[in-house]
Amino acid sequence: MAQTLQFCPPPSLSSQPILHTMQRSPPVQTFKLPQKSLNFQTLKDICKDGNLRETFLSFSNLLTFQNPHQVLADEAYSITLDLCARKEALTQGQQIHAHILTSGFTSDMVFLSTKLVFMYGKCGSLTNARRLFDQMPQRTTFTWNALIGSYVSNGQPNEALELFREMQLQRIAVDACTFATLLKACATLKDPNFGPAIHGLAVKSGFGSSVFVVNSLVAMYAKCGDVSRSRQLFDRMLERGDVVTWNSIISAYSLQGQPLEALKLFREMQNAGVSMNSYTVVGTLQACQELSFAKLGMEIHNALLKLGRNLHIYEANALLVMYARCGRMDEAVRVFQQMDNRDDISWNSMLSGFVQNGLYEKAIKIFHEMQDAGQKPDQVSVINIVSASGRLGTLLNGMECHGYAIKHGLDSYLQVGNTLVDMYAKCCCVIYMGRVFNKMPDKDYISWTTAIAGYAQSCCYLEALRLFREAQVERMQVDALMIGSILLACGGLRYIPHVKQIHNYVTRHGLFDLVLANTIIDVYGECGEIEYASRIFESIENKDVVSWTSMISCCIHNGLANEALDLFYDMIDTGIAPDSIALISILSAAASLSALSKGKEIHGFLLRGGFSLEGSIASSLVDMYAKCGTIDYSYKLFDRITHKDLVLWTSMINASGMHGHGREAMALFTRLKETDLIPDHITFLAILYACSHSGLIEEGKRYLEIMRSEYQLEPWPEHYACVVDLLGRANCLDEAYRFVKSMPIQPTAAVWCALLGACRVHSGHELGEIAARKLLELEPENPGNYVLVSNVFAAMQRWKDVDGVRIRMKTMGLKKNPACSWIEVGNEVHSFTTRDRTHPLNEEIHLNLAQITEKLEREGGYVPETKYVLHDVGEEEKVKMLYGHSERLAIAFGLISTPEGTPIRITKNLRVCGDCHAFTKLISRFFKRELVVRDANRFHHFQGGVCSCGDFW
Repeated sequence: MAQTLQFCPPPSLSSQPILHTMQRSPPVQTFKLPQKSLNFQTLKDICKDGNLRETFLSFSNLLTFQNPHQVLADEAYSITLDLCARKEALTQGQQIHAHILTSGFTSDMVFLSTKLVFMYGKCGSLTNARRLFDQMPQRTTFTWNALIGSYVSNGQPNEALELFREMQLQRIAVDACTFATLLKACATLKDPNFGPAIHGLAVKSGFGSSVFVVNSLVAMYAKCGDVSRSRQLFDRMLERGDVVTWNSIISAYSLQGQPLEALKLFREMQNAGVSMNSYTVVGTLQACQELSFAKLGMEIHNALLKLGRNLHIYEANALLVMYARCGRMDEAVRVFQQMDNRDDISWNSMLSGFVQNGLYEKAIKIFHEMQDAGQKPDQVSVINIVSASGRLGTLLNGMECHGYAIKHGLDSYLQVGNTLVDMYAKCCCVIYMGRVFNKMPDKDYISWTTAIAGYAQSCCYLEALRLFREAQVERMQVDALMIGSILLACGGLRYIPHVKQIHNYVTRHGLFDLVLANTIIDVYGECGEIEYASRIFESIENKDVVSWTSMISCCIHNGLANEALDLFYDMIDTGIAPDSIALISILSAAASLSALSKGKEIHGFLLRGGFSLEGSIASSLVDMYAKCGTIDYSYKLFDRITHKDLVLWTSMINASGMHGHGREAMALFTRLKETDLIPDHITFLAILYACSHSGLIEEGKRYLEIMRSEYQLEPWPEHYACVVDLLGRANCLDEAYRFVKSMPIQPTAAVWCALLGACRVHSGHELGEIAARKLLELEPENPGNYVLVSNVFAAMQRWKDVDGVRIRMKTMGLKKNPACSWIEVGNEVHSFTTRDRTHPLNEEIHLNLAQITEKLEREGGYVPETKYVLHDVGEEEKVKMLYGHSERLAIAFGLISTPEGTPIRITKNLRVCGDCHAFTKLISRFFKRELVVRDANRFHHFQGGVCSCGDFW
């Protein structure tokens, strides 16, 4: 009965003789045999087609029924083993090995042993390959080459070189294949010594001019970074008709990032009449991976299509990578969809392409398609999909990929770990980020930098500093990127000594560059150290747009809006064009000053510069016009914008509330709900603010409930403070206090401040004392709180308590912000403080103010309300103090400096007092002027003796 070729383990190589001649026995069948007998040529043809199953059928038939002589059997074994090697079919190769040991058909034991060594090596079974090699009583050069090649192809170049040394000691003859394989090992090691040494041996052995060896030398020197040596070898070659030679030098330049030279060589090859093959296609497409060479890559693609044959998988993969690198993902998708066969490189090329081109959702989609197709994701796949999840902020997807990596043992790879750390950082999940970082078996500079940046960007500043210290203990490289993260942490902590230490560290270690200088300006600005920021800025010789923007933002952050505007115009004078970030920053300066003409200039600059009025720019413009008192411009701009994002809707709602248009704000919120956008915490803060400044009590309560029930948003302390402010402004002090006591969180200083402000306005003395005590307990270092408490005591005529508060402020080194008002006239901002006499038109201003006051007293019945003067002085002095308020000086200046009938726009840094509010209403009536006054809380539009706030502010 015939034996069968079953897929079973091979005989133990340590206990069986190696291919000795045994008693002849017929081979066995693995598959059902066809009725028609097959010959050796049929077996060769089937092997050529690569059909493993059909090959085994033909093989079994040949050895069973054709009774071949031993030489024919050797050839049958040989071509079948070659196919197993090509297909990396280890199990089937083991079966052939077992059959060889039991069949007795063999005549050339060394030949088939060498084939088996080659097969095991190609299938990645180096242990079996080496064991078989060691047990061979006789070996040829081909046997040594087979094992050396096995080590090289399996990523063990050192073992390959060690085997070559053993080969030399035994004085085994070498050939061109030996040197070509060894040179591949040297290329893998990228050692500057091994390659030239093997080159020298090749020359000494007479193979220095072999085309096969020279091609390998060209590739080796290129991979070792010495492309000039590659070119020298190529230029010395007399015969260049071999396409492999051209492929080697083209690939050499492609690998070394010299695509232009590679493409020139490709043209020379075509002119020389050498036909390209698939390797030429791959090498040339690698050189076309820059956008400027995309056209040539497409020409090569078209040439391949005209040949009318199916693309080899590595050609198609090269096209995928080329199109992805050039940003033509539609073309990459088209190539991918037309591929009959796809390997892991195909799928990973598409994944990488989508990620590199910012198409993260498509990357996740194709990852799922990859799994559905039965393709097992590897390390590269996981890195790409985790990266896409991080950039999308989809924590769940990222965690699923993390779970997959753990399950398949991929999480121990350094790059996978680094990508996971980055993903968790981008998803603001620093707890998991820290766990992944701590469990990484190996960490490099990227690991430490990513984790430190993750903590800093997630406001975990102390953790960032702690990790930075650990990195220094581990003697990890500290560069500008890591320093940038640490500066961010120091800025977040507002701890100047740490910032100065880092500044000194950067200077001492020569790390100062333009990027770090700009970052240090930002940090000093955030910490209020405007002088230090200015010094750094002035020390930069070649300032870029970021330098100017950083300094402008620094000024704005520290209340120096005028200086910010001056810097902006200085930047333009130096020839540096502002970018969108700089323009958004300067719009903020114009808004803070209510400098309408400046804001319009910047708006015009945006239009002339071709900037798209969308996104952050649109929101900033809406906010600027609203803060400059021209809410109508904000509405017009808002209506013209086609694609409104949530920030723009929120800005418009906030602008409406700022101007007391509570009903309009509610209408906007209703329209927002009809879109696909979902209101967030900031949106609800804006609508609550609008309700508060329009006296919409029930509506404000309802929005707080909607926030909780419909959108599952837990209110912040600021939302509760808005409701307290709403109730307090409406003189519902008891209800406001009950609301504070019922809050599910501990009331913050902002909540008590809102309640205290209402108590001062509505004379809630007893409740005011409670709020004052709580406020000072929570924020003992805020000077504004002491001023508010002092004013409450002053309103109650408790002058000793007022003195006590002021003494406490002085002891703590705290100062109140002086009242200041400003007005824009003639493209210039004029500012005034209380009883100011520094203005160039001082005499005219005070004379005009006296005349205005006299007219209002005579014709409008104006009587100063001295109760708003919170100082222990006589009545006469109180009246003088009222007359000297900064907003009155600004109005008087506006009346003499602007044409009759034009609006006057005033901005004040503090709340308008009740007496000035009544005074301004009378001016609007008797001088027939519209006055737009922006105080610390809101806008007041005075016209015809009436204010838009309805005396509710």
